[in-house]
Amino acid sequence: MSNREKVMRGSLVVNRRTDFKLRQFGIATLGSVKLKILLCGCILLILLAVGNRNRECSSSLLGWTGDVASLDRSSSPRGRYAIVMNTWKRYDLLKKSISHYASCPRLESIHIIWSEPDPPPDSLKRFLNHIVQLNSRNGHQVELIFDINTEDSLNNRFKEIKDLKTDAVFSIDDDVIFHCSSVEFAFTVWQSAPDTMVGYVPRMHWVDETKGKDKYIYGGWWSVWWTGTYSMILSKAAFFHKKYLKLYTDEMPTSIKEYITRNRSLFIYYYCRLFEFSSFYAC
Repeated sequence: MSNREKVMRGSLVVNRRTDFKLRQFGIATLGSVKLKILLCGCILLILLAVGNRNRECSSSLLGWTGDVASLDRSSSPRGRYAIVMNTWKRYDLLKKSISHYASCPRLESIHIIWSEPDPPPDSLKRFLNHIVQLNSRNGHQVELIFDINTEDSLNNRFKEIKDLKTDAVFSIDDDVIFHCSSVEFAFTVWQSAPDTMVGYVPRMHWVDETKGKDKYIYGGWWSVWWTGTYSMILSKAAFFHKKYLKLYTDEMPTSIKEYITRNRSLFIYYYCRLFEFSSFYAC
């Protein structure tokens, strides 16, 4: 074989090897591109899912902006809720709160817990009834009721309401106002777990080991913020089932009710004992 033939054959081998390597590189590059596209698609779907979940979970705190019309607005009382509002000699705040909540879509009735020594003024009644009538929609008018009590006690806000038509109770103070869309969202969450409390004001409690297993330490909002968890929901802004009002009225020992009357700041602990702490939800 001549030198020329050897050079030509060697060149052919090199060309084939180069072509083979180029094909391998092309296949690897194409595969890498496909893999990157697939990974980018997966990451995009995950981001969309997480973003949607975060939007739903945070909507109750930031003010839910979804279409309220898409919610179940059944005319049945089971598809509605009652507001039980605690008040005390703050007529301007009471008027403002009633004016706001009377416009909420699935509200059935408003029960004002009245514990003042004097009955509600006629002028206040006329104003509130007028506001409720103005907010009537689709032929449904919110019922406004004053629940008159003969003594001033925090126990009054948990008394059983005999004529309550709804299962859901939204317990609220007269100085607390949330957007109706946020309240509607919280009500929808409660409907998914009606034996729980669903509310806006989380708190913490834990055993005080220095005083024994029956003594607890109460932690405020900063404890919740610091630990990132909670063990109870305050009833100043929360949904719960009306059966707990009956349970409080019929089953709570008289000695505890008397203690709550004397020690207002500690009444929350005894009321929360009616519930399973692990079944609280915060919106």
